[in-house]
Amino acid sequence: MLMTENIKNKRKFQGVVASHRMEKTAVVRVDRIKAHSKYGKRYRVSKKYKVHDEKNECKTGETVIFEECRPISKEKRWRLVSRVGLK
Repeated sequence: MLMTENIKNKRKFQGVVASHRMEKTAVVRVDRIKAHSKYGKRYRVSKKYKVHDEKNECKTGETVIFEECRPISKEKRWRLVSRVGLK
């Protein structure tokens, strides 16, 4: 029972592939809009994630969806779910 709860609650993100030079790994940039606490001005914050791409099918500039998984290497904790298309 506990295992099924973990499977349901996986975090999913959508981002743009920034680099695909490594083998079976893509670096994906996720942008989000954040508001300044005092002034309310909105600004863009981005973070990069290393995503496991088993088939090496991602290309730079493509939009992809990825989800949380077990640790695959030192920095890879995300797995590619699907490719949405070019941005």
